[in-house]
Amino acid sequence: MIFVKEHFYNNRKLLSICDGNLIGKTFEEGKKILNVSKGFYHGEPMFEKDILNLIKENALLNIVGEESVNFALRNELIEKDGVKKIKGIPYALLL
Repeated sequence: MIFVKEHFYNNRKLLSICDGNLIGKTFEEGKKILNVSKGFYHGEPMFEKDILNLIKENALLNIVGEESVNFALRNELIEKDGVKKIKGIPYALLL
């Protein structure tokens, strides 16, 4: 299940999009840390079509997890070369 939480910064919307099973976990690899905190990522579970409707509103995206990143790739929201990994967990940003 994909979870989405809306944040607002300087009149811009940022959506944190994350696989539900990763929320509350931290992944470290060398000096890199991926903190999938509940406060930032634990929003509402959503269907893909509902997520796409939110994104149409000119949102910045912070995407974490296999299911969430694959959703973004399928819908051409991000490019494959923009996906990074920490401890095998994919993530991407769209600014």
